[in-house]
Amino acid sequence: MKNQIIFILVILLGFPSFAQKENALLRQGNRKFDNGNFKEAEKDYRKALELNKESVKGQFNLGAAVYKNNNFEESAKIYSNLAGKNQDRAIQSKVFHNQGNSFLQSKEYDKSILAYKNALMNNPKDLDTKYNLEYAKMMLKKQQQQQQQQNKDKQDKKDQQDKKDQNKDQNKDKNQEKPPQDQKKISKDDAERMLEALKNDEKKTMQKVKKQQAKVQVSGVDKDW
Repeated sequence: MKNQIIFILVILLGFPSFAQKENALLRQGNRKFDNGNFKEAEKDYRKALELNKESVKGQFNLGAAVYKNNNFEESAKIYSNLAGKNQDRAIQSKVFHNQGNSFLQSKEYDKSILAYKNALMNNPKDLDTKYNLEYAKMMLKKQQQQQQQQNKDKQDKKDQQDKKDQNKDQNKDKNQEKPPQDQKKISKDDAERMLEALKNDEKKTMQKVKKQQAKVQVSGVDKDW
């Protein structure tokens, strides 16, 4: 039992601890981040978090790398998770600032404004956050104006289409009430032809009737009672 314990201790002493590995990965990721290699930095930060998923530095830096890789939805999620934890006010200010930036890039201006306000509550003197807050307010106002204009254009287009359909229905009703002149002429010609045809049929019919009557009379005379 004693030898086994010593053996385990030797093994533990022969390898760096989880904390050392985590810090090494974080430092490695930071170097890559500073060199602009954000994708590789993201991989290192994720490996560090596998060793310590509660690492504030790991999550914070991962959020920054993810942000730089244009994955704003995930970066906002990471910083939102960090914002709910009890941290130093200076750290919380940075967390909310980065959260605001993530929402800003996703054009969720109302959420970015709230994030910047929370950042300023933790650090009222942060000029970058103040600037971003005003910018987000301006973009939100512009977004609302564009939305209003789009709704107005959509309604105007619908009104024009409704008016066009109404005029079309009115013209259709008029056409049904009063046929065109050429249509009246054609109908008259057809009527005359039909009348002439009826007259001819009537003559033929009368001739057939007379012939039939003659046959009946003849057959009646010749019939053997």
